[in-house]
Amino acid sequence: MVMTFQKLALYLEKLEQTSSRLALIDILVDLFKEVNSPQEIALISYLAQGRVAPFYEPVEIGMSEKLVAQAIARAYEIEREKVLEEYGRIGDLGKVAEKLKSQNSNLKTITHNKAKLGPSGAKLSVQEVFNSLLEIARASGAGTVEKRVSILSDLLKKIDGVSAKHLVRIPLGTSRLGVGDPTILDAFAKAKLGDKSKRKLLEGAYNRVSDLGLIGQTLWKGGLSAVERLKVTVGRPIRSELAERLPTAEKIVEKLGTVNAQRKIDGFRVQIHKDGDKVRLFSRNLEETTPMFPEIVQAAKVQIKARTAILDAEAIGYNPSSGEFLPFQETTQRRRKYHIAEMAQKIPLKAFIFDILYKNGQSLIDQPLTDRLQVLKKTVSAGNTLVIEEGVEVRDKDKLQLLMDQSITDGLEGLVVKRPDSKYEAGARNFNWVKLKRHSDGELKDTIDCVILGYIFGRGKRAEFGAGALLVGLYDNKKDEFVTVSKIGTGLTDEEWREIHRRADRIKVDQKPARVRAILTPSVWIKPQIVIEVLADEITRSPIHTAGKNDSEPGYALRFPRLVKFREADKKAEDATTVKELIEMYKQQGHVHVS
Repeated sequence: MVMTFQKLALYLEKLEQTSSRLALIDILVDLFKEVNSPQEIALISYLAQGRVAPFYEPVEIGMSEKLVAQAIARAYEIEREKVLEEYGRIGDLGKVAEKLKSQNSNLKTITHNKAKLGPSGAKLSVQEVFNSLLEIARASGAGTVEKRVSILSDLLKKIDGVSAKHLVRIPLGTSRLGVGDPTILDAFAKAKLGDKSKRKLLEGAYNRVSDLGLIGQTLWKGGLSAVERLKVTVGRPIRSELAERLPTAEKIVEKLGTVNAQRKIDGFRVQIHKDGDKVRLFSRNLEETTPMFPEIVQAAKVQIKARTAILDAEAIGYNPSSGEFLPFQETTQRRRKYHIAEMAQKIPLKAFIFDILYKNGQSLIDQPLTDRLQVLKKTVSAGNTLVIEEGVEVRDKDKLQLLMDQSITDGLEGLVVKRPDSKYEAGARNFNWVKLKRHSDGELKDTIDCVILGYIFGRGKRAEFGAGALLVGLYDNKKDEFVTVSKIGTGLTDEEWREIHRRADRIKVDQKPARVRAILTPSVWIKPQIVIEVLADEITRSPIHTAGKNDSEPGYALRFPRLVKFREADKKAEDATTVKELIEMYKQQGHVHVS
């Protein structure tokens, strides 16, 4: 029996109302156990995250608030201005749709009259709603606006208030369920394998294919063995391998021995997929970025000597006159949807290719790094845009330090050193890769990527900005939750405070998100989404922050933190610094961690 969208909406309502991650998992398990069709599992996995496709597919519904308001107005036979007025009071078009549905007496009569309702009313299936949303997303050409409004309006006429609330949030991108990828994988494991701790058995395949819907569909259809057989495929991004941290060249040689040292580029990750004449580019957070970087696409067609290939690279802007590399803040201006050709002339890119993961139908991720680099040299020809970053094999700490110093002199961040015999571990962060960066002022030797969890109202001059301090946190990847590490009140200009307030208010929520663990309570909670790079004097222990906090033991906090730059353009919240990394950095200060 197919699942109705009405039943799904009731589960979405439960997800929204819980503030416990464990409860999120249990609700999802109950939902998944009611689904019999593998295809439906895939659709529900996407819809639970407010999407109609895996994240890497550029299928964005992208209706504006005014268009959604127009669809609501048409469905409930009132003026759009009245919908917008109600939106101004409530601040959530989903709740507006729910309220107006209940007030619309004619539709209310139809909703309760099953004889009139027929099979297309409350019986609308998840598949039917999903197909309609997909049709909205794919609409193009003349009459696109009218078509999108008409489809959404027709759906709203046929569903109840709770369903309407969750439906309209999807094209707006404002679903507030707080469901992360690991949470869905936990629910898959508990529902189908009997224990959420078996998530690890699914993660390897997920890191190779980056598609939760495919994982769920395959698990329901063919079981765990079918999931484990899922392979790397051109066109589906592989989750990036990430680096751990060590403070000095001496510590690196001491721990790893002989290493391959590659320059650390302060740009953005680009995974290049080539399939014949078709080239697609993906970011570290799995977003497709192909249209943004036409010079990389063109160079890939010319320089990559393979029928099919997947390459891992870091792109950085440079000054075409001097050849000097540009800082991240300038490079990141290339991540845009408009005026692309003009910006490509102003800030051209070089993509430094440091790994090859697939070639001519064969996955290379299980081969050692030294072998992959040999394949890479035979695959990418010389050119101005794609540049092989082969690295230097070294085991002497003094030579490693010289390479580090030269990288900084070249205007780069430092080094990424790798075990020569290591496989490419998709999605992993371990000591197969270690980053060595320049020392910063203060005791900390590196910056920390934090997630803004909420803000505290400003006082005095800052009252006009709306936000006076930020509550920021880290990601605990073992528990799939965000934990607090600091309040930040310095490092932002007046305009940045205003911008923070504008961004935050678009994603504010009524209660603490389910995946946030905190003792402190800000004036306003927001969805964990905005990533910032932070510099602090040192890491200290703190009883009021939850990063690394266990029972009566204190957590960890940042002393004198200040904002360096925004990083959400190339990082998801789950890409922030982890608690494990923070504890390692604390130890590097000479402290002893007590668990």
